[in-house]
Amino acid sequence: MTETPTIAPGPAAQRAPARIEIDDDATPIVRLLGRTLRDAVRLGHLPEVFDRGIGTIAVRSHNTPQAAVVTLCDGAVIVTGGVFAPADATLVVDLEARFALTKDPDGDAELAEGVLRALQHPLSSWQEAAERFWEVTRGIRGIPDVLVAVAQGPDGPQEARFGSGPTTYRMVGTPDALAGVFTGADYLLTSLDSGLRVQGTLSQVSVMTAASWKVRFDV
Repeated sequence: MTETPTIAPGPAAQRAPARIEIDDDATPIVRLLGRTLRDAVRLGHLPEVFDRGIGTIAVRSHNTPQAAVVTLCDGAVIVTGGVFAPADATLVVDLEARFALTKDPDGDAELAEGVLRALQHPLSSWQEAAERFWEVTRGIRGIPDVLVAVAQGPDGPQEARFGSGPTTYRMVGTPDALAGVFTGADYLLTSLDSGLRVQGTLSQVSVMTAASWKVRFDV
């Protein structure tokens, strides 16, 4: 197993930080689950059910063979690929829709609800998410010198700018759409289909797509 760094929870959390561990050669679903659970820890949204001793939750994609097991074990949360034994609870979710349930959970209802709450935790604000996105991806070769994010809300547009230099990439959308892309909760290309707008060259679109995969899968 590869152990991820322990991240202290937000002020509202009263429990000790959880350890999130994933496979050494993790599959995309394992990386997605691990990154999402780490964010839940960092933001203080890990439900109390994670304090219980031992439990296993199978998480399955609703439209692909992808599957993984989340195991709670003495303060650690371990995510492994595949489901090779009966689990205490099973979630069937849409991996491209922020883990939306596609059928009722099976098994231990409390355990299933707790894991689902962690996977569907509230996102950072779009400004915080954009800043973190920039910090994580600015070293990618070919990334534009400047990222401009424009949130279109009921009070009018708000803009955040990161970096400096001659090349600029602009992203415009609702606060939720921007937060979804910048946190990795949503695919960039999927968000383009649902109203997010971008301004940049084709090569920049390619690089920014790679950047969105980096934050989504923590690679």
